[in-house]
Amino acid sequence: MNYEELLAARNSGKQCQTRLPIGEYYREKVDNKYIGVVDIRQDLSGDIVFTKGLSLECEHNHKLTSSYQLHYEPVVSDGEIQRLLIAPGYYQSVAHLISDNPAVVAEKHFFDDMLEGLVKATAYLHSQGIRHVCFSPRTVFVRKGDNHVMLLSHGSYYANMADQRELYGDDAAFVAPEVLNGGSVDDRCDIYSIGKFMEALFSHASIPVEYKRVVSKAVSEAPEDRYNHVEDMLHDVHRRHGLLSTAIALAAAVVIGLICLFLYFDSIPDTQNVEFVKPAPRLSTDDLIEDGFDPSELGVGPVDSIAEEDVEMRISQAAKAEEIFRKNYEKEADRILSRIYNKEYMSNSEKLFTSQSQSTIKELMDIQQQMGEDAGLAPERSQLIASEIIDRITAKKKKEMGGTNSRGIQK
Repeated sequence: MNYEELLAARNSGKQCQTRLPIGEYYREKVDNKYIGVVDIRQDLSGDIVFTKGLSLECEHNHKLTSSYQLHYEPVVSDGEIQRLLIAPGYYQSVAHLISDNPAVVAEKHFFDDMLEGLVKATAYLHSQGIRHVCFSPRTVFVRKGDNHVMLLSHGSYYANMADQRELYGDDAAFVAPEVLNGGSVDDRCDIYSIGKFMEALFSHASIPVEYKRVVSKAVSEAPEDRYNHVEDMLHDVHRRHGLLSTAIALAAAVVIGLICLFLYFDSIPDTQNVEFVKPAPRLSTDDLIEDGFDPSELGVGPVDSIAEEDVEMRISQAAKAEEIFRKNYEKEADRILSRIYNKEYMSNSEKLFTSQSQSTIKELMDIQQQMGEDAGLAPERSQLIASEIIDRITAKKKKEMGGTNSRGIQK
């Protein structure tokens, strides 16, 4: 009986069926209880490389202490491993999860939790010298109830098999091209496969902007163009999450400022001269520590754990970088905001005023992000400085225009 015939013969009464490279996983009812089993592929039972790899994997399985690892007991018959009995629990493939509940992809943090689970599981395997090789919706499991990521069998045990395409079958699309072509199996092949797995998940939902660049880099054809370590993927996603949140916060601040400005000028009578109180000048930031500067933003450890002169040097470098950023951004912000705070622009209708402000907001955000990166400032720090500069310039422009007449927006 070949492998396909075996699957057809056992098709009755099975739950959560899925195909793994080493065989078929399903839940079977035994003594009124369902247990997970894997029927080993009979078409590979005569392959010495496969049987040795399977024996070695079974031997190592219980040594893997990760909470993301499924454990099992091999069932041996006539000197060969015929089945694997999975440890108690309800486990199903991601493919089965989405098939039963397509709405799961719309749940908050579903993609973030899935990627984080895969990265942590894979990082542990790499620390043990093991590579999973093929992450596909059929080979990645989740625990029912909390969708905790679980992995069962790992491809590096079978890396010496001559025909990798035969081993992975329909899931070969999730395997790095160098593996299929007989090349080396290393950490980067897992990075490629995780990228392909995430692509498959996003086929059920629109891909968030912070994932596009990360996934694109992960699935690069050349291994050297991918991330070097699996943790770098998760770090990049978190970094882009932060940049996006910063951009949204800055945009919101600028929009609110423009709306307030609009309402302010609109409320000034035509003949009323408004006298403004000049704000006190801001003190220079000679002492960054007293001005709220956090040495951890420099990427250093506790102050008392490094040489005092090193702290002073880094603080001085940061102060210079911040001073350059302040000077350059203030010049650009003044130039950009001068296009808004002038009689010709303020005479526009309210609708046109709001519409034309959008390009100004985006330009301020783009310049803040670019200049902040060039100066080596943390996004939060450059955003704070930019907001202070925008507020100061806005107050100055208000004073310059407030002494004439109202903003003159046509009703």
